[in-house]
Formats: sequence, C-alpha cells, structure tokens
Amino acid sequence: MTKDPAPYTRKGWTSLDPVARQLIVARFLRSIAQGALGVDFTLYLKLRHWSAPEVGLLLMAGGLAGALLSLLVGTASDRIGRRLFLLVYEGGLILGTLAIILFPSVWVLVLTAALFGFGRGANGSSGPFAPAEQAWLAQSISNRRRGSVFSFNAGLQFWGMGIGSLMAAFLPNLLPGVVGPERYIPLFILNVLVAIINLVQIGVLKETRPTRTAPSSVPSEVREEANVTKRENRALGLLVVVNMVNSLGVGLVAPLLPYWFNLRFGVGPAEIGPVYAVTFFLTGFSSLLIGKMSEKVGLIRSIVLPRLLGVGLLVAIPFMPSFWIAAVLYVVRSIVNRGSVGARQAFSMGLVRDQRRGLASSLNAVSWSVPAAIGPAIGGWLIGLGSLEWPFLMASALQLAYIIMFPTMMGQYDVSRPKPSHP
Repeated sequence: MTKDPAPYTRKGWTSLDPVARQLIVARFLRSIAQGALGVDFTLYLKLRHWSAPEVGLLLMAGGLAGALLSLLVGTASDRIGRRLFLLVYEGGLILGTLAIILFPSVWVLVLTAALFGFGRGANGSSGPFAPAEQAWLAQSISNRRRGSVFSFNAGLQFWGMGIGSLMAAFLPNLLPGVVGPERYIPLFILNVLVAIINLVQIGVLKETRPTRTAPSSVPSEVREEANVTKRENRALGLLVVVNMVNSLGVGLVAPLLPYWFNLRFGVGPAEIGPVYAVTFFLTGFSSLLIGKMSEKVGLIRSIVLPRLLGVGLLVAIPFMPSFWIAAVLYVVRSIVNRGSVGARQAFSMGLVRDQRRGLASSLNAVSWSVPAAIGPAIGGWLIGLGSLEWPFLMASALQLAYIIMFPTMMGQYDVSRPKPSHP
C-alpha cells in the first residue's frame, strides 16, 4: 500500500479534502486570538480587581456551560449537519466580544467568557461547538490519515497559540497613554477580527451530510448493528472515565498559571507572554513528532509514554526559586504533555462510525470540560487560601492516575497499533 504524504508537505497538504484544509486554517487563525486571551484575560480580570477564587469560578462557569452546549451540539450535528453550528459560534463570538469592548460590566464578562471559553487556552477550538467541528474534520479525512492529520492540525494550533502569546506581550501597550483594564482593548479587537475572517471562511464551505444507514429488518443484521453500537457505547463510556481524571488534573493548574506566575514571582504579560509563545511553538513540533510516533507504536503508547516525564516536571514547578527556572520546567512539561492532543482527538474519533462522531466528540468534550471546569475553582480556592503548591501536587497525582488508567482501560480499542510481523 502506498504511503500517504505527510500533511505538512506541499503534496500532502494539497491532497487533503478542501473542507479539511479550510477547517484547519480557520482553527489556526482562531488559535492566535485564543493564545493572546490565554495569557492576558486573567490579568485583565485582575486589573478589574477579581480575586483568584472569583477568576476560578468564572473559568468553571465557562467549562460547565461549554460542556452542556457541546453535548447538545454534537448530537444535533449528527442529524442536521455541522456547518450551521460553526457559523453560529463565529457570529456569537463577534457580538459577545464587541459587548465586552463597549459594555464591560460584570454580567457581560461572565456571559461572554462562559459561552466562549475566554482565558481557557482552548488551542483554537470553537468552544462548545467544537464537537461539530471535530466531526466535520474527521468526516473529511480517511481513517488511515487521521492520526497524522489531527496531529498536524494540533501542531498548527500550538503555533497559532504561540503567535498569540507573543502578541499578548505587546497588545496591552498599543494604546498610548491608556492605563487600567482599557489597556487590553486591542486583545478583544484581535478576537473580533479573527472571528469575522472565520465567519466568511466557513460560510463559503459546502457540507456533505453524514451518511446514515437505514435500519435493517434482517434479524442477523439487526443483531450485528446492536453489537457494534454496544461496543461503541462501552468504548465511549470508558473514555469518559479516563478523560475526567485527566482533565481535572489539567484544570487545577493550567488556566490559572498566568495568575499564579504573577502572584508567585510578580511578573506580567511582558515576561509570561514570551514563555507561553516558546511553549506553544515547541509543542507544535512535539505534536508532529507524536503524530509520526503514533504510526509506529500506536496512538495509546504515543499518548502515554511522553506524559510520564510531564508528571515529574509538574511536581517540581511550584518549588522553583525563580520565575525563569519554573518557566523552563513549564515549557518542557508542555512539550511532552500537550503534544499528544492530536493523537487523543484521532483516537476518540476512531472509536465510532461516521454517523456517531458528533456524539463521540460531544462525550469527549463533556468528559473533558466538566472536570476541567471544576479544577480552576478548586485551584483558585487553594491559591486564595495562600497555598501555591497544593494545586500542582494534586494535579500531578491525577495525571499519574491517568497514565495508568488510559492504556489499561482503552488498550483494546487501539486499532492504530501496528500488528507484529511474523516470518
């Protein structure tokens, strides 16, 4: 069988379905805006005199709202299509962000941030509408290319987040003489511009609805369909369990890191932005390497093995004596941990047939979003009590549990793992 060209080569890129290419580009642009938000949004809230517990509760509200909406979006998109939901997301993002610029009241901030996941560092995803986006992308890619293309897509997202993180360092200084929270207006203008571009991009795409097979009346085929659905449901149920452990560990620390760095070392956007940028750029390359690794050892091994190092680094970060040492450990930890995002997405999409991928993506998103939403509230509460170490220690324990549970519970579903050759 002829090997498919890598998606990051010119031949590989042009061989992709036009819909896949456009969705990847849209997500890349979105990740730039989200990268800037990931660094600056919690600092913007701090200037508005939000405490750590209040910031944590806002991030939790965003996660819970996203979880509920994503479940509805995923199941509905399997029936009525995916394009409409992405158009609604981009249009709503434009209106919500403009509302923050013009009327930055507490309720406008809460509603917009909760609905669109501001400050959560979503790697370019379309918030609660991501299940429709992921299912549409998976539909546009053949099974054999899914691991490499999703890893390439994740790599681009990380590079976009890196560009946005660099922009976060100077966006608050673009308006001469402006002080206070209004310094961050350029941050929100960037998000509006990106949303407008993506609204146009997605608006011109043509969608092919997922094929749904008509129910069979042949007893043997009915039993076979029931068995396949049962197996898919079991796989999705197990995935929900391991995802919840992983996402709670991530949520305890990741969304609050800029706030934590500011409290622990007194640094601001000028120092944090470049660190995040380097992190995302290097993680993008890591994602490509893990995509290649998945073709050799399977998706599960490529997800689990690098994360062992990540646990040790996460334990060490809060005990470092200076910002730059802690920052270097954070960069390395992100490279080995986040680089498996594309592989995880590809794995979850491969658990079900095309007509159920919206559901699979929704369950994947919900099982990630709910614990990740609770995490910042717990982490913010601990930080508010003066504990700058316990969020990291608790997160490390959960990440270690995930490393053990994922291959144990999901190993039987890794169809990507190469079969041993026999003489």
